[in-house]
Amino acid sequence: MQTKQQTLASTISFSGKGLHTGVKVNMTVLPAPENSGIVFRRIDLENSPSVPALCEYVTDTSRGTTIEKGPAKISTVEHILSALWTLGVDNAVIDVDAPEVPIMDGSAREYAQKITEVGLVEQKADRKYYEVTEKQVYTIPDKGVAIIIYPDDEFTVSVHVDYNSKIIGNQYATLDPFNDYAQQIAPCRTFVFLHELEPLLKMNLIKGGDLDNSIVVVENPVSDEQLEHLKQVFHKDDIRVTGGYLNNLQLRSSNELARHKLLDLLGDFALLGMRIKGRVWASRPGHFANTEFMKQLIHAIRRDGEKPAFRYRPDKPALLDVNEVRKLLPHRYPFLLVDKVFYLDDNSIGAIKNVTGNEPQFTGHFPTEPVMPGVLLVEAMAQASGIIVLKSVEHPEEYSTYFLRIDNVRFKHKVVPGDTMQIEAHIIEPVRRGIASVVGKVFVGGVLACEATLMAQIVRNKKAE
Repeated sequence: MQTKQQTLASTISFSGKGLHTGVKVNMTVLPAPENSGIVFRRIDLENSPSVPALCEYVTDTSRGTTIEKGPAKISTVEHILSALWTLGVDNAVIDVDAPEVPIMDGSAREYAQKITEVGLVEQKADRKYYEVTEKQVYTIPDKGVAIIIYPDDEFTVSVHVDYNSKIIGNQYATLDPFNDYAQQIAPCRTFVFLHELEPLLKMNLIKGGDLDNSIVVVENPVSDEQLEHLKQVFHKDDIRVTGGYLNNLQLRSSNELARHKLLDLLGDFALLGMRIKGRVWASRPGHFANTEFMKQLIHAIRRDGEKPAFRYRPDKPALLDVNEVRKLLPHRYPFLLVDKVFYLDDNSIGAIKNVTGNEPQFTGHFPTEPVMPGVLLVEAMAQASGIIVLKSVEHPEEYSTYFLRIDNVRFKHKVVPGDTMQIEAHIIEPVRRGIASVVGKVFVGGVLACEATLMAQIVRNKKAE
């Protein structure tokens, strides 16, 4: 599984019409820096306002997925997102000169072709993954909609569609690491039932829809009068029903409709903003269900972010005891706030601080109700961060780390004498030019007490110069 972020090797461009607006659209997809994600820009509007491709910005899912932030609104984003995300693009800027992405032939085939042609460039930053740890379910019972995700080491999807249709029947489609998305999923076109056309037209939608960019499913016999009406709607002289489909003489696969639902699901899942390690099973998925499920996962991710990443076992020997901690940190009594380290790798640390009533800060904070000062919680996170950052330099005892910024500080619960602080720090960007960015957290009894984002600079001590 690819572990580093990727962007396009060069710019790609597309032109076509919007499915619902019918207007001509020019779209350019550009490479973007690491950790920027996928962002749409409305270059036809003043100051080119942008909207990130994230589920929190979804405002409509009636016949496609629409995202909106301020004046930037863009519709039918699912096909280009499906191609970019599934083929490995983590960061891109998508410039569009209209309120809708071009529909092309109703699939993601051309998008996938051009992405494959130009190739991708690996970036330095690690990819972000949401690792599913427990089964999660989203359902709309009265519509037979269900999306379930299970823990797994890889991302796989199985889609089942059944619309009680004698034409479509039951269809299944899957995506796993061994499938060729560009060849098997991307070419599958959007579809609509004939009885849905008239309501859509009355809603002033599908102005750009035609028989070249969508599959029209015909369940019941069509009268000559209806055919004449359809000729006017689609501006075609020759319209007929063949095998239950309007003018689509040959499907691209026997389960093309299920594969297209899979294509759409992948595009909507891209709105999570990070990769997923989990196994998905979906029945009758649609844009509303897909994006609501992504919002549900966002809540799960936030809940997981308030749980310790590492399990502290007090019966296990420390990786670094207090004497070894002193070799890495310049702090001493009464300001050394790391008693021992129980977890340590290249990017993360788990440390312990036992809080006792004998510590000097409690003589004044507060005499009758001692509470660990918030600044000391932040300092404890900073010291744990210093250990992991200084671990990357030679002769760490000759260096110290100094705050440059402290952001997004949240105090959730009090820390009092008798508590054991479990301190975690995770490097969120590679250390460059002596600058480190770290997310720090303090837990007590598995409950988040404090968190912050810290930026520090590694500085050589004067005595070592």
